[in-house]
Amino acid sequence: MWEKFARDSERDIRASAPREPSARARMVTERLRAMDEQRAREGANRRRRWGRRRTARPAEPEGWRTGPPILHAVEGRRSRRRTVWSIVGVLLAAALALVAVKPGLLSRLPGLGGLLGESSEESAAASPLAPESARPTGPPAEGPGGTPTRERPFAGSPAARWESGADAIRLPEAKPVGGVSAERIEDALRRTKEFLVAANLDPQVLRGGEPKKALALVDPVEKDYLRQLRAGLRKPTAQNDPVVTFSRFDPGQVEILDDVRVRGRMTVEPARGASGKAVIKADYTFVYAALHAGGGDEVARTIVRRGLEVSVLDLAEYQGTEGRLWISDVRSEIGNDDCKDGDGVIRPQFLADRQTNPGTTGAPVDPYDRSRELPGGGTGGCGVVSRS
Repeated sequence: MWEKFARDSERDIRASAPREPSARARMVTERLRAMDEQRAREGANRRRRWGRRRTARPAEPEGWRTGPPILHAVEGRRSRRRTVWSIVGVLLAAALALVAVKPGLLSRLPGLGGLLGESSEESAAASPLAPESARPTGPPAEGPGGTPTRERPFAGSPAARWESGADAIRLPEAKPVGGVSAERIEDALRRTKEFLVAANLDPQVLRGGEPKKALALVDPVEKDYLRQLRAGLRKPTAQNDPVVTFSRFDPGQVEILDDVRVRGRMTVEPARGASGKAVIKADYTFVYAALHAGGGDEVARTIVRRGLEVSVLDLAEYQGTEGRLWISDVRSEIGNDDCKDGDGVIRPQFLADRQTNPGTTGAPVDPYDRSRELPGGGTGGCGVVSRS
């Protein structure tokens, strides 16, 4: 582009440079000037009616000295072309200087990563996927290759193109459903997102802390459910393990990186066989990157899929508490865990852990495959993941 700019500029400059008139042109010019002077002398003694001197009209042919109108247009286009190419050249030079200072900027532009030596897969990974609007038809493709590190914890994972954190949980448009007003639906959607964030993204909860914000969102009318959650947090058992609902890790064993990848969707539908009641269904997958708490560069990823159903009630017909959530169903699936139920935390398995204590049986399951139905009944058995 720079060579074309220089070549066109040189050509246009040569084309617009002034030329020495020929001998014939000089003769015609001299004759016309003599005619102008003669006509001026002849008209010097004549007066118009109003006593104003009339200026003698030049005897030059139209446009001879300045060029005919078509030449004006050509010269104007040449001038504009030089201006445009000058601006392009300045912008190109500024862009090259910016990339020289911060090469990483170019790799963020889709399709331009190859200019910096990146593969097409790595370049594609720089652009996040569009939000999920319906159940996928199959498992996602592999992410760009490479060994995951602290700087690139999702290398080789489909989550490399997923969005991060709470912003990945988008709410659908609130509309009246099942006899429940749009305002109540909107409030329930917002609080459902707050519960998902508090249960799966709160840094304090990820480090094994009590999920106080999540518990505060549950309707106090659900006394038995709240009692069960608190009992599992105090003293987890195989039958009542809080990891079914909350993503908690042991900070003495692993360090969970702040970047948590999230993908899923939230829908609203009327409750079957009931009026004045709607159901919010949330289905999200959270991918956590963990390192050994004692140090080291190995990254282990744990994939947690959560299914949550929230009943939205018309409080004129049903018992409930304003501003709280009535949670009617919780499902979960955890990939890359030690499969020991009852310890109250998720324990990511590193390479050495998988070699010495596999503890898994059954056919391999892809934890990234969101086209599958999420099984119910808590964490279920202990299977084999095809990738992490």
